[in-house]
Amino acid sequence: MTAAANASKEARVGPTPRFAGGVPIDLILEPLLVVVGFVGYLIWHASQDFSETEAVQLQWSELGGSVWEHIQLTVVSAVLVVLIAIPLGILATRKRFARIAPVIVALANVGQAAPVLGMVVLFAMWFGTGFGTAVAALVVYAVLPILQNTVTGLRQVDDRVIEAARGQGFSAFQTLIRVELPLSVPVVLHGVRTALVILVGTATLGTFIGAGGLGVLITTGVTLYLPALLFSGALLVALLALGIDWLARLAEYLLAPRGLRGVTA
Repeated sequence: MTAAANASKEARVGPTPRFAGGVPIDLILEPLLVVVGFVGYLIWHASQDFSETEAVQLQWSELGGSVWEHIQLTVVSAVLVVLIAIPLGILATRKRFARIAPVIVALANVGQAAPVLGMVVLFAMWFGTGFGTAVAALVVYAVLPILQNTVTGLRQVDDRVIEAARGQGFSAFQTLIRVELPLSVPVVLHGVRTALVILVGTATLGTFIGAGGLGVLITTGVTLYLPALLFSGALLVALLALGIDWLARLAEYLLAPRGLRGVTA
């Protein structure tokens, strides 16, 4: 299911439940879940009798390095995806480029249709192994949610609002910057949020081409049958995904036009 479809589904089932102050419940509960999960992991970590290999991999300096590598993979990929997908989404909604809009979306669909592991390996064959190659593969894989939500957000802006802006003397560029993009912010940010969660999960595959990250713990745990490593890698990826999703959700709520927060957030 695409990000746009998810947004449509949310619209059908109604707005997010809120506290009395108007703050969505998930903005409070999600970070609490992350804290509870991490505290539980700390307790579990302190109570385990690790093997020699597990003890080396799960010492806090090694874990911190793996988490940092994973964050770098995710953030660098996300920044590049945003810089690529949003301009392409804007381009696809301009009348003069209407003919190439299906081509742009189709190319983005190819990235989502291809198995991400196969794409990572294919990119490694073409460009070699390492951080840069993993980022390139992740960018191709995560373009679609942001691109599609950018197109959806811009196309849902009422034509009468655009005509009113042009009637006041705004140029096409001014209308885009001052009217269309602000009104489409909630939908675009929902796509960014979806892409971030996708990137956190798929970044684990960077370990297969020497890009590091928490995937190292998972693959080592599976290969050597060390459940503690597997559990640690999987749980930390899940907590990291929840944490990044919460940050993106917070940005989605705060950056939405005030009048739209009750509708889209």
